[in-house]
Amino acid sequence: MKLKLFLLLFLNTLTATFLLAQKKPNVIIIYSDQHNAQTMGFMGHPDVITPNFDALAKSGVAFKRAYCPDAICVPSRNSLMSGLYPRTLGCLDNGNGGKAMDEAISMASVFKSNGYKTFAFGKRHTAKNIDKGWDVKKSHIASESPNANYVTWIAQQGYAKEFAKDWASEFGEGPKGGEFSSTKIAAADMGTRLSALPEDKTMEAYTTQETINIIKQQAKSGEPFFCWSTFYRPHQPYNPQPRFLKMYNTTAWGNGTKVGDAIKMPFSLRQPADQLPPMLANLRKSKTGIWCLGKAAEDEQLYRDYIGGYYALVSEVDEQVGEILKALKENGLDENTIIVYTSDHGDFVGAHGMVEKAALGHNVYEETLQVPLIFSWKNHINANNNNTNNLVGTVDIFPTLLDLAGIQMPDTKWPLQGLSLAPTLLKNKPLKRNYIVSENWSQTTIITDKYKLGLMIDPTSLAKNRDFRAFGDMLFVRNDDPFELKNQINSPDYTDVTKLLKSYYKDFTRKISDSGKEEVINKAAK
Repeated sequence: MKLKLFLLLFLNTLTATFLLAQKKPNVIIIYSDQHNAQTMGFMGHPDVITPNFDALAKSGVAFKRAYCPDAICVPSRNSLMSGLYPRTLGCLDNGNGGKAMDEAISMASVFKSNGYKTFAFGKRHTAKNIDKGWDVKKSHIASESPNANYVTWIAQQGYAKEFAKDWASEFGEGPKGGEFSSTKIAAADMGTRLSALPEDKTMEAYTTQETINIIKQQAKSGEPFFCWSTFYRPHQPYNPQPRFLKMYNTTAWGNGTKVGDAIKMPFSLRQPADQLPPMLANLRKSKTGIWCLGKAAEDEQLYRDYIGGYYALVSEVDEQVGEILKALKENGLDENTIIVYTSDHGDFVGAHGMVEKAALGHNVYEETLQVPLIFSWKNHINANNNNTNNLVGTVDIFPTLLDLAGIQMPDTKWPLQGLSLAPTLLKNKPLKRNYIVSENWSQTTIITDKYKLGLMIDPTSLAKNRDFRAFGDMLFVRNDDPFELKNQINSPDYTDVTKLLKSYYKDFTRKISDSGKEEVINKAAK
């Protein structure tokens, strides 16, 4: 009798252990918009305060050389969720795309077909097949999710006018429709204005609240889930909350704030404008409009308010991320959830004297191409990783998550184009990638461990008469010139380097289809 009881207990324990081993991990991709990768404490930034990002990076692996495939929102987001480069999708700018976007299989669809409940909260900016596969989706933008969105929610909360004031900082008016746009509101210099919203009513708080609700729901159901939690910030309009702005040496004045001189200004803030590509040079000289950089050159306080406001938004996102991590732990899901933090692209934050990303005028500078990329999975991912300086990209996230979750990619016309980082994350194996490429309609950039080559391109029908080719190509020697101030393209010392990087680009174009890119160009030419 005792032997039978022992065997029964042993089999039950063995079964429970087997089922636990087979339990599918949850996946949360926490995603911000326009987060400069250097503006985090663990990256050594002298001013920015990010305790939750720092803790997340310490618990997992934070790649220091991660890049977006295109420093524009829509191409980067569609690439993330399809695992395909923008040239294949035909999506190198907001608003365009080719047939591959109808044929690609989305990350959400793959997880859904493998038994996961799928959720998307916040701005998606994905389209066609790439926006399919969600069980629940709620956006910051009404047109993306007409039946469940932040704009409707904030009006129901009674804060339409306050949100309109924030929104108008960049656009000069509130969102279209209802009481949002009933009154014209002046835009703000550098798109920067103190937020009029309560802390729990921001777009960031909306994403966090929806994510936490799902964490609680899925903890009770026991079903695995895949969640894409996206924040609108630190993207413009730059509307920091007072509490976060006070972290950056501010004093009250008038109806706003004044960022003090304790924060360090970017080393390249005063780079001569004529050294920059044409569109950026023109913006640097402008004294009118929202992006009045010529005016800011004469009144550095405008730069300080924008930079301090940006840092405050990063700290706000950091706090929201902390709330999500706290909810996972409180609901017993922290040990079985893969967490990824990244962004679609960066922000100049004053580097080269620039604001936001000026995406259509270049695609070369580190501040806009480099993105944060953190993977964390308790007791699985090796936090003591020697390969954090490997060249990686957000196009690698899709194949990496499939490998970590033990999921096979279904047969498709468009196999994933990124590389799985799972061997690096789990076994500390180097990636062995010689180069990575980022491109839009203005500039294609080839990045290696030491160099960066930006090739100016100009498909006339899409470039709106900006003569990028006349400006010429750009070569930066990253080890000697980390702030990318010295264009070495005409230096005889680097002729062989330029030739090598061009050969890498030829290799890239041979491997990665540009069918979507050519499709859009041919359509525009007609």
